[in-house]
Amino acid sequence: MTTTLRPTEPLQQSADGGRSRSYDICVNSRRVGSVRVATDRAFGTASGLIDRLRVDEPDRGRGRGTVAALAAEEVLRSWGCGEVQISVPADAEAALRMARSLGYTERSRNMVKELPAEPPPLPEGFAHRPVTEAEFEEWSRKSTAAFAQSWIDRGVPEEQALAKAEDGRRRFLPQGLATPGVTVSVAVRDGQVVGYLWVGRLEREPGKGTGFVFEIEVVEGQRGKGYGRALMLLAEHIALEAGERLIELHVFAGNTPAIRLYESLGYRTTLHNNAKPLV
Repeated sequence: MTTTLRPTEPLQQSADGGRSRSYDICVNSRRVGSVRVATDRAFGTASGLIDRLRVDEPDRGRGRGTVAALAAEEVLRSWGCGEVQISVPADAEAALRMARSLGYTERSRNMVKELPAEPPPLPEGFAHRPVTEAEFEEWSRKSTAAFAQSWIDRGVPEEQALAKAEDGRRRFLPQGLATPGVTVSVAVRDGQVVGYLWVGRLEREPGKGTGFVFEIEVVEGQRGKGYGRALMLLAEHIALEAGERLIELHVFAGNTPAIRLYESLGYRTTLHNNAKPLV
């Protein structure tokens, strides 16, 4: 039997060169699933996405998804992409095994927590306040550069990493501190800033959003003193005050101390974000 991709729509192209197209997964012309292939608006047109890959229940376990993923990679190569990304739900064990077998490595993960009915107590003596405009400008500049460097350290070309960092600022802080639903706070000790917290709201689909910890940073030299945990608890306060019932975050693979902290606070992994070069 032959597994192929059959387009279900014309090729979609955006003004900035982005592309996307949806396909049926077919076995001898019989539909057995679907997949969407696209370039990544954040990383740029050199990075591709395999999205919404689904094989219908009766045809699972027969290698249909593997062949469909390989066919999707060929589409992305023809579009000039140099890498491909795929995000896999944490409970999709078969899909995780497939991604590993195809050479994908985890680059980051998404985590979520169901918020309690009442905000958790903050540590005694923990001091915090809103960031000032001057502090925000300096933090934003350094934060954008550091976020891009984190991607570069994980093998992402500099141009793509910078595009990703700048895209995040445009999308989630379009009006700086005046952006609706955004809170940037600092932890302070003896009048000095020792940590930063950026919390906002993320909509996965229209009308369905969650609180989101976009960034947490403890100043070098102040780490290991409990400020990270305190800032994460503050994030829960902020999200609850905004009426949220869930709070999410994104963490890079290999950042074991952060992952352990989040797990100890009740966060669970929802998505493994994987990538590999297209050669």
